[in-house]
Amino acid sequence: MKRYKIAVLPGDGIGPEITREAIKVLRAVERHRPVRFELTEAPFGGRAWFECGAAFPETTQRICDEADAILKGPIGLSHEESRKIPVDQQPERGALLPLRARYQTFANYRPVRLPRELAHFSPLRPEIVGEGIDLVMVRELVGGLYFGPKERGVDEHGLRYVREVLVYDERQIGRILHAAFRLARRRKKRLHNVHKSNVLASSVLWNEVLEEVQADYPDVQVVHVLVDAAATHLCLNPRQFDVMVMENLFGDILSDQGGGILGSLGLMPSACQGPEKSYYEPSHGSAPDIAGKGIANPYSMIGSVAMMLEMSFGMAAEAEAIWRALQAVFADGVTTPDLARGGGRQVTTAEFGDRVVEKLEGLLAASP
Repeated sequence: MKRYKIAVLPGDGIGPEITREAIKVLRAVERHRPVRFELTEAPFGGRAWFECGAAFPETTQRICDEADAILKGPIGLSHEESRKIPVDQQPERGALLPLRARYQTFANYRPVRLPRELAHFSPLRPEIVGEGIDLVMVRELVGGLYFGPKERGVDEHGLRYVREVLVYDERQIGRILHAAFRLARRRKKRLHNVHKSNVLASSVLWNEVLEEVQADYPDVQVVHVLVDAAATHLCLNPRQFDVMVMENLFGDILSDQGGGILGSLGLMPSACQGPEKSYYEPSHGSAPDIAGKGIANPYSMIGSVAMMLEMSFGMAAEAEAIWRALQAVFADGVTTPDLARGGGRQVTTAEFGDRVVEKLEGLLAASP
């Protein structure tokens, strides 16, 4: 019997609702496989600040330190609630960035996946979606503008100013490029390098390091694309992409666009991997405006569980069963309100999770 410790950080807004559905899936796996998941819940984000006086409390840090993997819900508050918290302790600055820095989760994998059977969810025309969309964005997660030195003040002219510095070194760039090349080698052996070297010196260094790393992967084709052009092509011809690699800020923006071409950020799970520990989370925010209404889409949270099972615990078959269960629920004509324009019968967050568990149990029972 294998046992894994998982730190569960439900987060803010809709986080607790969709986390409950993810836990249902983990318990279903336990019922059909010789594995046990020891789940320890801990406060994290805005809720944690109000309850504990810190967005990433020391008790939560210890729980995460002891875990084999971390399952994290979305964090963030409404504008009004955020203003009640000091700027440096607001959820993203006080919790999310320190989490990434603590475990050096430098490699962020965000699959943008829409099978042909679900193509009607996309706002793109059918002839653009074609046989479906299946690409992965690989984003560097612990460097760049988000982690560089920051300064705010008043200059000699009495004008308020802010200075934020984009910092990367060749080691940081090289390790994310190796991760992207390895993934591209396992898929279609094509890697789109997203940069802005016509303007940014950081992209010039990025491309220099890429040329050096590329020598280790002669079987992988590299396609260079400026970030603004990549944004355009994601709308006009997303099927040309398979694996895309990019720095932190570019990845933050383009991965949200990825959710847009699928029809909802609710379809965007992600994995954030470090040298020794990884965390898994939806790519979307906490949606405080719909929290508690039971209408949030749990797909991204459940998909993050699938990524955790495969990438942290080596349970690829069980992960694939979860993906198939998710798609089977949609194939039955069932959906959550965020995807209602694609047709189908709308169900609540909990009902969607229950249907996924039912499909999953059937799949796992059929292949013991």
